[in-house]
Parts: sequence; structure tokens; C-alpha cells
Amino acid sequence: MQDKRKIFRGALLGLAIGDAMGSTVDRKSLDDICTDYGPNGLLGYDLANGCAEVSSYTQLAAFTANGLIMALARSQAYGRNAPPLQYVSIALREWAKTQHYSLREQNYCWLSDEPELKRRRCMDTRMLDALTRDALGTLHSPVYRNDLPSALTEMVPVAMLGVLMNIRQEDIDLLGAEIMALTHGHAETILSAALLTHALSVLLAEPDIGAKALVESAVDAVSLEFGPEFGDLGHIWQQLELARALAESGCAPMEAMEKLRCRTVAEVLAGVLYTCTVCRDDFDAAMITAVNHSGRSAAVGAIVGAVLGICFGEDLLPEFYLESLEPVALLRQLADDLSRSGAPDQMDRLFDDEWDRRYLCPGI
Repeated sequence: MQDKRKIFRGALLGLAIGDAMGSTVDRKSLDDICTDYGPNGLLGYDLANGCAEVSSYTQLAAFTANGLIMALARSQAYGRNAPPLQYVSIALREWAKTQHYSLREQNYCWLSDEPELKRRRCMDTRMLDALTRDALGTLHSPVYRNDLPSALTEMVPVAMLGVLMNIRQEDIDLLGAEIMALTHGHAETILSAALLTHALSVLLAEPDIGAKALVESAVDAVSLEFGPEFGDLGHIWQQLELARALAESGCAPMEAMEKLRCRTVAEVLAGVLYTCTVCRDDFDAAMITAVNHSGRSAAVGAIVGAVLGICFGEDLLPEFYLESLEPVALLRQLADDLSRSGAPDQMDRLFDDEWDRRYLCPGI
């Protein structure tokens, strides 16, 4: 469990690092980035008041984790089924309220009281609108059909849950797709969510697996499970193959990332694959590659950070990224709570007032 905790910490902290670095230049053109930061682009945080602040990508991953832990904690404590999708829905709705400064008096997520994870940093107004509707989207009844990567980081704690609880791979892939469908109903977005959930789950179980084997196994599994209903992964596969070809070609990173565009969810996955392939052993180089392009820099940076955080674990993340990252303590707490929530022995949580305050408060 100690090793799992370090890997979980690495995933969430790596995600936040990539998000904090990428959000500074998110959707700026590469020309503008190089004008602002020099010919090599952004090489580290652009600090605000001495801190590296995160955006909605980290917020969404954190609130998703909060919801998943609530489901596990209540299921174990009360001996009744607590559907993870229901509790993630509650958590995401509450996150959306933090973006409007309209919280209820009774909050279910302890993160709603943490300033570092509720600043107004969401740029996808349609996602916020979806989370304020009476009925959220489902796989069969979507609210918005868009292919934006805004909710892609929600898949990181979902994959962690699957490995922690030894959930069938098909079921955890489905949960990832269902959580994405709450706000994003485009078929390619659903497929990308399932694909990322599957790949991260396998990576958590086998950190040394090669990129080619990981991607091919994920594509085959998701095609089999979701293809009959949502169509094949043809376009997503084309983007991933382009990323692989560019990684093998020796193309300069900035040029390669511009060719991948990194705007839609499929293109973001391709950018992640390219970056992790060419920079797998160098976290700093990976961050620089992940954010210096004209696309969704925060999305690519966050997912790359999560992937390498899983491979590296917390101990191998560069300290200079962590020392100014604002929500470090909160993310460590979440990672520890998630790893702790999967422990079969409940004795360590009996009479734990802080655990009860965070995950077993009345109201649901």
C-alpha cells in the first residue's frame, strides 16, 4: 500500500504540475509563446505571487476523486451500495457551484472549502451549464456533443479506483465513459475517455509496459466494448499513429506538436502519446514539450504529468516543480485517502473524526 500511495501521489501531483505550467500558455499560438518566453518557449512555471496555480483540469480530477472516495467510504461504512457515478455527479455539480460563487450552505465535498481548488479557472462554459441542469448527460442521452478535452483529467482517479478495488477492466472503462458523458456527449469524446481510462489502468498495474503495447491493447479493448454503439476508433487511431510516426521521425518537438494540433480530445491524446514516447525518462523535457504548442497546453500537460507521475512515483518528481505548486498538500491528502479507502481493514478508520468529516458527513 505504501508503494501504491506514492504512485497515486505521483499521478495527481504530476497532473497538477502539467496543468499549472500549461494553463499559462493554454490556447496561445506557438508564435505568441515564443515571443513572450523566447525561442525555446515556456521552460517552467510563470508564477503568480510566487505560486503555480492550477486550473479546472486539476480541480476536476480532485473533485472526481472526492466523489469516488465518498462512494467507497459510504459503501464500506454503511454496508450498502453507493454507486460511484452518483457520487461523482454530486461532486462535479458542487465543483460547478464553486465556479459561480453560489455554494449551498451544506457542502458534501470537503474540497469545496479549499481555496486552492475552487478558484474560477474553468474556460468551458458549456460544461458548467451541463452541470447546472436538472438532468446530467448519459451515454444514451447526451447534453452537449462536443469533442473538447475539458473533462479528460477526470479519468485519472477513475483508473486509480479500478486498480485499487480490482474492478473488472470493462466496468472501469464503462465508468470512465459514463463520467465523461455527464458533460461531454460526442462519440469521440466518450471513446477517448474509455481509452484513457483503460490505458491508465493498465499503466498503473504495469508501469514498465511499452507505449506501443499499451496503446494497441487499449484501442483493441475499447473498440470491442464500445465500437458497436459509438463507432470505431478510426479517427482516434489515425491521430495516435501520426503521433507514433512523428516520434520515430526525429521531427523537432515544437514542429511535431504543431502538426498534432492538440485541440480536440483525440488530438490531445495524440500529443500525450508523442510527448511520453520521446520524453519518457525526462520529466522536465516532457513538460516543456507538452505545453509549447498552439493547442490545449493545460490538457496535454496535465495528462502527460499524470502518466509520468505514475511511472516515476512521487519520489522522482523534480522538487523544483513541487516547491511552488499551490495545492501540493491537498493532492497528497487526496491520494492518501484514495489508497486508504481501498484497504479491506476498517479498523484504522474507526473513530477517525477527520475521515468522517471529509467523506461521511450527513446529507446524501
